[in-house]
Amino acid sequence: MTRTTELAPLLAAAIAVSFLSAAAASNTTTSSHPGRLQGLLAEVSRWRERHLAEPSSPSGGVRPNTVAAWVLSFFAASVSSAGGVGGGSLFLPILNLVAGLSLKRATAYSSFMVTGGAASNVLYNLACAGGGGRRLIDYDVALLFQPCLLLGVSIGVVCNVMFPEWLITVLFSLFLAFCTVKTCRAGLKIWRSETRAGDARCAAHLSITEPLLLASDGQDGGRGNVAGFPWKDVALLVVVWLCFFALHVLIGDKHGKGVIRIKPCGVTYWLITSSQLPAAVAFTGYIIYAKRKKRVVCSQEDGKAELVGATATMETLPSLTLPLAALVTGALSGLFGIGGGLLLNPVLLQIGINPQTAAATSSFMVLFCASMSMVQFILLGMEGIGQASVYAGICFVASVVGLVVIERAIRKSGRVSLIVFLVTAIMALSTVIVTCFGAQDVLMQYTSGAYMGFKLPC
Repeated sequence: MTRTTELAPLLAAAIAVSFLSAAAASNTTTSSHPGRLQGLLAEVSRWRERHLAEPSSPSGGVRPNTVAAWVLSFFAASVSSAGGVGGGSLFLPILNLVAGLSLKRATAYSSFMVTGGAASNVLYNLACAGGGGRRLIDYDVALLFQPCLLLGVSIGVVCNVMFPEWLITVLFSLFLAFCTVKTCRAGLKIWRSETRAGDARCAAHLSITEPLLLASDGQDGGRGNVAGFPWKDVALLVVVWLCFFALHVLIGDKHGKGVIRIKPCGVTYWLITSSQLPAAVAFTGYIIYAKRKKRVVCSQEDGKAELVGATATMETLPSLTLPLAALVTGALSGLFGIGGGLLLNPVLLQIGINPQTAAATSSFMVLFCASMSMVQFILLGMEGIGQASVYAGICFVASVVGLVVIERAIRKSGRVSLIVFLVTAIMALSTVIVTCFGAQDVLMQYTSGAYMGFKLPC
């Protein structure tokens, strides 16, 4: 108990220092006291390292801070999964502050945790869909998003190397705050529409016999939702994943460590990197062509086109709206160094996808992105795979718990807007965490005299 209670002041001190850093970063008088601030940060860092480095117990069991990290990860995964968000922005502070892992190792562990949570979410949605023949995931949206999303991540990673830390922190904080406000407004709009619809209509739409995250009103009766499992769409998604994964493995990391030895930023490096652009364009063009051809066939057979999912969206939006939204989302994800789940769900909501389908589809796409990062870490010789797998297993179980809890809450209240408000809360918390951590890093760089300007990509 004594070791566990010591974690409370440790976390309190870390949060206090983070807020102190945020205030100091925005104060022009900070430059007159660099030594004092740097000494305070160094003292807290030494205190944290001393507490987390101590033996766990005389018997050599698991350390209390590790158990605390497991518990916090469980709650973070359950909440994130229920909202269709990956949760990487919540996992990193837990792994770094509580578990005592370095940011590099915490990032690798986080990819395992996001993959485990997303896999559980997708399997749960598929199981719910199997009983009634409905599709809980909009595979059309996933297909249109995936190629440009992966391309955008690569572009964002290059920008992340070039941009200074302070600029990334400011952009990320402003963007998250903007998305939080927009998502909250969308939730309020849905809440008001649910109120106008009346309790009877909500109970009929969200019957106790229906599973969580059902398709939207416009998708309930569509041909695509009552058909069998879309093997062709999923197979195409896997092909896209394998193509981009092969390119990333060939490129390796920034030190040139990959399956084959390639000089970082050499001719071969840039040729492989730039090949992602024609690949994304080719895949996206083919997907749009195939969906339009499918719509024409349905129109000829039935006398009218029963449009669902992305096909219906394409009729009301320009053809390139979804791919461009995916490109921007991926670029921001790579720039800010987070998984796409935190940004995917709000983007889908703003496009017009209903909250239930947006959550399920976002988790489906997060699975592809996070699994790519996870496999890359394994191939590049990541250490601690066993420990990372434990965290992934915890998130796998927690995701099911979160989905079941939010399902019961929606059924009881008859309001799917709860998902939107849950996403809003996660984004607001992430905004605070990212701002505090970013401000602390910027202050450390400033007081140490590090270069804070733009850099070359190599």
